[in-house]
Amino acid sequence: MYGLGLMNYGIIPTLILEFTTMIIELALIGIFVGVISGFFGVGGGMILVPLLMLIGFDIKAAIGISVVQMVFSSIYGSYLNYKKGNLVLHEGMWVGVGGLFGGIIGARFTDLLDEQTLSYVFLALILFAIYRVSRAKRKNLNQGKADLSAMVLLTIGFIIGIVAMMLGVGGAILLTPILVGILHFSSKKAATAGLFFVVFSSLAGLGYKLAAGTFVDLSLDITTILSVVIAALVGAWVGIWLKEKVQDQHHKRYLIALYFVVLTILLDKIFLH
Repeated sequence: MYGLGLMNYGIIPTLILEFTTMIIELALIGIFVGVISGFFGVGGGMILVPLLMLIGFDIKAAIGISVVQMVFSSIYGSYLNYKKGNLVLHEGMWVGVGGLFGGIIGARFTDLLDEQTLSYVFLALILFAIYRVSRAKRKNLNQGKADLSAMVLLTIGFIIGIVAMMLGVGGAILLTPILVGILHFSSKKAATAGLFFVVFSSLAGLGYKLAAGTFVDLSLDITTILSVVIAALVGAWVGIWLKEKVQDQHHKRYLIALYFVVLTILLDKIFLH
């Protein structure tokens, strides 16, 4: 009994240290992802999912954490953009509604596809994003006035919503290249619209997962989720503040650099690990 007591005295401090280390690690990741979300107008899933996978989470658990983080970061980030006068609500409303319904279907696909298939779909999206954004001509980047019907915008949002929730990303990873590379939005304006879209798609994904009870299967505790979410809100504020300080062309270069970073992480995960 005495020996068991000594063992417990040694185990408890070790467990506390491991728990504290995990919380700090998740908080740092959350802040970093929040900055990325606010600065680039993405949900953060495209960088959060690979980072969580690198520290030991499987891809479906990483997607679960990512969806919750995206809901809070996108709502808060869109609110900040609206206060600054950078977000016109009606511009993204139809695309957002389409993303809401597409996200419900996409969340279902997450549970049906295996990890390898999800990883390859994610990889294909990153390559598409790099291609479209890098091909956008500087002289064509403006305020992005697109004369598209509500049905077309709904369809675009619906398709993006499906793909987004399949992968646990907000959809801006696909929407931003379309806005910049096809509809000629400036990079910063596309970032604002993209983050607003994430509000709809991420709410759809979260709603489906809660209704289906899949968060129970992921075995995620509330401390793990909150550590990422709260830190991400702080990061989102910083990211939006930084976005206002850079020029559009510099912002576009940073966006392409971000895609290459994610591409490197994914290639490492798929082919080396």
